[in-house]
Amino acid sequence: MGKCSLCGSSSKTISNVIGVCAKCLRSKPIEALKIAMRSHVEWRVKVGLPPVPPRDSNGVKCSLCVNNCSIPRGGRGYCGVMVNKDGVLRPVTGYGKAVVLWYLDPHPTNCVAEPVCPATTSRGYPTYTMVEGVEYGYYNLAVFFGGCNLDCLFCQNWEHRFMPLNPEPRHVKSIDELVEAALNPRVTCVCYFGGDPGPHIVFAINASRKILEEAKKRRVIKRICWETNGLENPKIMAEMAKLSVVSGGIVKIDFKAWTPSIYKALTGVDGVERVRENVKIVAKFFDERPEPPPLVVSTLLVPGYVDEEEVERIAEYLASINPNIPYVLLAFHPDHRLRDLPPTSRRHAFNAYRIAREKGLKEVYIGNIFLLGDYY
Repeated sequence: MGKCSLCGSSSKTISNVIGVCAKCLRSKPIEALKIAMRSHVEWRVKVGLPPVPPRDSNGVKCSLCVNNCSIPRGGRGYCGVMVNKDGVLRPVTGYGKAVVLWYLDPHPTNCVAEPVCPATTSRGYPTYTMVEGVEYGYYNLAVFFGGCNLDCLFCQNWEHRFMPLNPEPRHVKSIDELVEAALNPRVTCVCYFGGDPGPHIVFAINASRKILEEAKKRRVIKRICWETNGLENPKIMAEMAKLSVVSGGIVKIDFKAWTPSIYKALTGVDGVERVRENVKIVAKFFDERPEPPPLVVSTLLVPGYVDEEEVERIAEYLASINPNIPYVLLAFHPDHRLRDLPPTSRRHAFNAYRIAREKGLKEVYIGNIFLLGDYY
């Protein structure tokens, strides 16, 4: 049982790590966030990451994402990837390389966009997928970047945060190495995730352009997909979307919460407005390529925090832009620093599903359904 430090209420869906309940985060955001941010700051200081996005008046500015860090000489951005090296902004590896690893993931794979992916549904066949049906025998090249511009308390891949701090040689790869791996004839899609592709986006975009250029020469399918928190600079997001649209890929944006104070309590960053903006940018590409859908939005159903009210507002927003945007509701399980909450309950997930449909979205799915149970 967790207890809210402000209102004193107790519940199994209140996290002592966050320290306050969702009701107080909504009604008393300034006061509640002072408590909720402690966990972020303490952990980040302990592991050697900036506790907040740096704002050094003499620093070098980074505009890759919503954090807009001003990094002091010899310092790092909030993501841990971008550094100020002798007054010059650069990734910790230098340009042309990234802290990254990749592996072959056979189709069908447990991708957020699986319900609409060409590899599993034939949507876009024959232009964007090899076969009518599941692409058995083919692979997704899963490209996992180290580092992220958020600090999610529930991160499922939290070890990635250490990768850019002292990069191991085996995790430092060049663009050409990635292009070579992607051109494997059994690879039909390249999916960037992590961490998040945002901090390494220059590397990822340049690699993608080379992959697609070579794929065009060879007349083969190479879909470019992104699994991102959607906090990139809007101009960068538009370029990411273009690469996906021309290749048959999908931009998957994780819309973590609607209420800014809940979003920040969970992630350490105030990113809601940027996510809303970037969802609009990618959604415009439905006019250019409706099939397969260029955009999929997901939300992790964090018990007690990302509740039906949060889903209702997100779904309402998506439907107002385009009711054809697929929306995936993901089941939560305890991990990283948010281990004092239960997994998502079945009732929570199906109520959220019903609400999203009622708000007008035509395609709503529940992901990781095997995690659901009668927990609260």
